[in-house]
Amino acid sequence: MAILQAILKGERDRYKLAALADVRIQATREEIARSLEGNWRPELLFILQQELDLYHIYQQQIAECDTALRAHLQTLQSKVDPGSQPPVAKANKKAGNNAPTGFDLRGQLYRISGTDLTQIDGINVMNAQTIIAEVGVDMSRFPSEAHFASFLGLSPDNQITGGKVLRRGTKRIQNRAATALRMAATSLWRSKTYLGAKFPHLRARVGAPKAITAMAHMLDRLVYRMLRYGQQYVDKGMKFYDDKYRQHQMRSIEKKAKDLGFTLTFTPAIA
Repeated sequence: MAILQAILKGERDRYKLAALADVRIQATREEIARSLEGNWRPELLFILQQELDLYHIYQQQIAECDTALRAHLQTLQSKVDPGSQPPVAKANKKAGNNAPTGFDLRGQLYRISGTDLTQIDGINVMNAQTIIAEVGVDMSRFPSEAHFASFLGLSPDNQITGGKVLRRGTKRIQNRAATALRMAATSLWRSKTYLGAKFPHLRARVGAPKAITAMAHMLDRLVYRMLRYGQQYVDKGMKFYDDKYRQHQMRSIEKKAKDLGFTLTFTPAIA
């Protein structure tokens, strides 16, 4: 933005423009300077000015939406004691794109829901806002987790005729909360958590689309428990899942060997 504004003010020295680049840019100043060479055609500068003006208009509208959102959230009933604060935010967890900066959205969601959905790995504050805005905070409308998953379109909806499965899949439901949960599930791919360790194994077995839906289904059950019963989410960690998965694999191998008439003896590997 500093470079664009300097260009529109008349600066043409590419090295002075390159010096305005954000420190997070990995390219060298020489590389940035080379990319800023041009003939500065008037019609393109005019278009650039219009685009920058339009950007500022959008930023102003976003700020107005944030203000209206804050005012609306303050009208909703609180489910926690006055002065209560949400749990400590997880380290290195981003709020998500277009998260409001003028107020504490996470704190407001905690106040009206009585729980902090961002404690669930993969769910950021924008995911949590979408889920609460779409389904509310009263989970008593759904008798069970299965009913909630069905409402979101994340439960199996197989077509069966005469005992034969013609099609496997989920309900074709357009639901913003389900979309948010699928986005949250996708972000678990590199997460060093229990859920993050489960996702790659599931993806390798059934493929990415089904794995994303399955992880979104798991997340919706966690959301239901937290909103309905006030349960807190505790990450068991990657090691817990890896150990559990290893034991499952050992039992599976042992069963196959037994079916073939063999008896296996497991010996710990020597490092």
